[in-house]
Amino acid sequence: MRIARFLTRDGRVLSGRVVDEDTAEPIDGDVFGEHTIVPRRVNVARWLAPVVPPNIFAIGRNYAAHAKETGSQVPEAPLIFMKATTSVLDPGGEIVLPAPAPSEVDFEAELAIVIGRRTKDVSEAEALNCVFGYTCANDVSARDCQRNDKQWARAKGFDTFCPLGPWIVTRDELDAAACPIRSRLNGAVMQDSNTRDMIHGCAKLVSYVSHQFTLLPGTLILTGTPEGVGFARKPPVFLKPGDTIEVEIGGIGVLRNTVRAASA
Repeated sequence: MRIARFLTRDGRVLSGRVVDEDTAEPIDGDVFGEHTIVPRRVNVARWLAPVVPPNIFAIGRNYAAHAKETGSQVPEAPLIFMKATTSVLDPGGEIVLPAPAPSEVDFEAELAIVIGRRTKDVSEAEALNCVFGYTCANDVSARDCQRNDKQWARAKGFDTFCPLGPWIVTRDELDAAACPIRSRLNGAVMQDSNTRDMIHGCAKLVSYVSHQFTLLPGTLILTGTPEGVGFARKPPVFLKPGDTIEVEIGGIGVLRNTVRAASA
């Protein structure tokens, strides 16, 4: 099942089951708890980020080829960092090149895990039972900030630096261990890999992160990006105003965003 948040043509924000590219059936109740799907089609004016996350955890260097292209060692345990919740961006929204750091903004295609229930210290064997579903994410990153700050909060946390969507595919309908994952910049393929190449799979990540933090319903875990990011290319490729960047994950869909400069 595909679950989304959307704006209706009369201005309401709803969650619902996706019927097709233009319509959905509303959900009555808590998406992560008791709810029913209303058998009534609603016209969608615009798809929104499919979840409003209470926290966004992300995993660094979870594909060996990406670690190699960046000249970094593969960490023994998952490398956790966080993104600001205010960095979330709707599908179709504009990534804003931040005024403090506009020149080295990069893309990272990622599979995002959406947690479905309060989770703490879960075993790897039981971890996937805590997952609601999966969506596409773009871990947009200001590489100069990442390099100069020596930690990643600012580089990964600017407003609009976490595009999500276009919807969540529920856990029962996606084999997250074998999904093709790609990014395209202005139609040209930049990243082309498969989630089977992740060093730490989804169950391991959910279990590991839950042993560090309590995971609330709607929490996101971004699972890392494969090789092909812009700054590792020769010459480097960074986002610029007018670009279109896409993240496509097999079984989920395409997350598409455009890029603009910050307003003067």
